[in-house]
Amino acid sequence: MRRRTVYLLIFILALFGFALWSIVPVNTKLLGPNGLRLGLDLKGGSQLLYEADLSKKDPTITDAEAMASVIDKIQRRVDQYGAAEPVIQKLGTDRILVQLPGVKNIDEALKLIGQVAELDFREQKIDASSGNTTWVIAKAVGSNGTEEELTGKYLKPNATVELDPQKNKPVIAFEWNTEGAILFKQITTRNLNKPLGIFLDNELISAPTVQAVIEAEGVITSETWTLQEAKTLAIQLNSGALDLPLTIIDQRDVDASLGADSVRQSILAAAIGVILLSLFMLLYYRLPGLIACCSLGIYGVFLLAIFSLFSSHITLTLPGFAGFIVSLGMAVDANVLIFERMKEELRGGRSLAAAVEAGFNRAWPAIRDSNITTFIACIILFWLGGTFGAFMVRGFALILSIGVALSMFTAIVVTRTFLRLIIGSKAITNPAAYGVTSVPAKRGT
Repeated sequence: MRRRTVYLLIFILALFGFALWSIVPVNTKLLGPNGLRLGLDLKGGSQLLYEADLSKKDPTITDAEAMASVIDKIQRRVDQYGAAEPVIQKLGTDRILVQLPGVKNIDEALKLIGQVAELDFREQKIDASSGNTTWVIAKAVGSNGTEEELTGKYLKPNATVELDPQKNKPVIAFEWNTEGAILFKQITTRNLNKPLGIFLDNELISAPTVQAVIEAEGVITSETWTLQEAKTLAIQLNSGALDLPLTIIDQRDVDASLGADSVRQSILAAAIGVILLSLFMLLYYRLPGLIACCSLGIYGVFLLAIFSLFSSHITLTLPGFAGFIVSLGMAVDANVLIFERMKEELRGGRSLAAAVEAGFNRAWPAIRDSNITTFIACIILFWLGGTFGAFMVRGFALILSIGVALSMFTAIVVTRTFLRLIIGSKAITNPAAYGVTSVPAKRGT
């Protein structure tokens, strides 16, 4: 037995052990909240469709630039919220589709995403005509010598939620940039012992009394906030105010029961296919077929390990399941090419060792070329899916490409190593065990 074969066997077993270890903690919840990351079609969640009012955009930028800015800020809000693998895409010229897998509270999602979150500070002034006090946006002289309104655009993106130890209520701690600190110092100086209104989207959320001159830092309080509401506002402030008002035109909860049925049916179909495939390989190719089945099992463990280890980047959807099943078929296809070549060599009179090597060498060009064409197709599908917003197509292409790359490894490395191990040990030398019933006299190696 060659030393190289032993080293490869040790490497395969070590890799298999690591892959098995990586999926064992989630094997009871393989498709659950702590297992693989599931897409909206399998996990359920919220889907929102917004229409942007482009008439309210900054006239110095194009419609496309305004929409891109809004989508970027929505993306940042969703990322900070923690929704798994959201889909945020532009539809037409003024619509935005948002899919949030796993988010069941659609009202919370609406508040997080759709609110413009334009923050400003206002001071009380007496109306000369009526004598009533009104709120007006607080202004101060900036570093450039001009009067500026104090709004959320001067906030640093580091607002955090803290707990007021005296009232046991959540508050938001914020920090101004250099320009904001200059404005805030002037405004708090002239409003000492007076209320300073904090408005969000023209709605008063807090009116604390200024008790000291403040420059760079401050807090926003509210008697009615819940902890989640405070967190949502902090996320909105950190992501920045949306550049355009959004109107919700469609909202729906996607039920996970449909996804669960689809998962069960997909797993059942895959199981039936694997069983039939294994029976065919065992009956037709015998010992090599058994080795191919073992390699197929290793392939499955490796693929699940990749899904588990890179779950933050890979989301499993129904098209992804289809990509997995297609790659499974291609993994067996490579073994079929190898075994048929090997049988031809045995019928030609070669020894078992020579037939195995020749079978792999002669099958390799066909395996290589077929997989390269599949990779090219996956790249095209992935690119088109991103270009036209067909993210399900991207999922299919990504998982198919991973599966094909892994199938090449299991077919060329794992199956070959196992065959070399058995033939090198001379444990089974009867050609009938390799699917060949009669062979001519051997013509050497």
